[in-house]
Amino acid sequence: MYRDDLGRFKEFKAQGVAIKFGKFSAKENKQLENNVQEFLALTGIENADKLLYTSRYPEEKSVIANLKRKHSFRLHIGKGIARPWKLIYYRAKKMFDVNNYKGRYSEADTEKLKVYQSLHGNDWKKIGEMVARSNLSVALKFSQISSQRNRGAWSKTETQKLIKAVKEVILKKMSLQETEEVDFKLHENSAGRLSIVREKLYKGISWVEVEAKVETRNWMQCKSKWTEILTKRMTNGRSMYRGVNALQAKINLIERLYAINVEDTNEIDWEDLASAIGDVPPSYVQTKFYKLKATCVPFWQKKTFPEIIDYLYETSLPLLKELLEKKMGRKGTKIQTPMAPKQVFLFRDIFHYEATVRKKT
Repeated sequence: MYRDDLGRFKEFKAQGVAIKFGKFSAKENKQLENNVQEFLALTGIENADKLLYTSRYPEEKSVIANLKRKHSFRLHIGKGIARPWKLIYYRAKKMFDVNNYKGRYSEADTEKLKVYQSLHGNDWKKIGEMVARSNLSVALKFSQISSQRNRGAWSKTETQKLIKAVKEVILKKMSLQETEEVDFKLHENSAGRLSIVREKLYKGISWVEVEAKVETRNWMQCKSKWTEILTKRMTNGRSMYRGVNALQAKINLIERLYAINVEDTNEIDWEDLASAIGDVPPSYVQTKFYKLKATCVPFWQKKTFPEIIDYLYETSLPLLKELLEKKMGRKGTKIQTPMAPKQVFLFRDIFHYEATVRKKT
């Protein structure tokens, strides 16, 4: 960070620009594309594939490496993009990987993928090189075809396997020191007073790994179900999005989105916005916003983000407020106050299994 980001971060801070994470905006993608093309023109490197996938060209590897070093490749491609250099580099590799745009898999391609996976396991980088596709592409494709996946309601066994799998993946991602502390605390206190920072519960989880452990569901199903479980446990089972609470949450969400006045969804701090509903993960709020615009805004796919927000604020918001006022006139109707987001949770509160023993009647 000292070598690649510190100077850039100081400049962005002086300009009042916040460092971003998450999905790249269309504006950032365009800036990155320009940065790469400028660097190619500056150095004379033939194309982006040679620049970003130098290992594919062993005879030119040392020449390209020297040019990248001489002309400060890392600083150049990060120009004007307020993100850590590594995230910019990974995004560039994804954008310019010629193996990312090979179209649909034929039956022959699919069979090859199955054979190579049986030989090399989940070494997607190696398999990607063998079938001339990106490692992400082959991993996702194999996830779709690997076996028959269940659909519909999750069984208790599946849910328990999911909770266990997420826990294992989170612990695996921790540093050696953090893992040792976990082992020590669990050994010292089997009651499980061990705590975990909220971001670790949903950021940076390898859903491909989780899918492999659950076995009966694909990674998208696992991620969606985990968001549902996590939301329920963060809120202690409180219903934050039903009845009058749902109406109030929609009103809060629209008003907050209108107030922050951004040009693109990627500029939204979903972590901060989650407090409009309560102590919920950011992905929960993103899902609710998607449903809100899909149900309330006609032809939303053809509108810009500011146009969507303006429509929700000017047209949908008054109707929601009117409906809420009518419902609040009924006797005994109350709105739950959203819980303030907690930054730390107990392991046992998040990763416990639901009781399976039936009570005696």
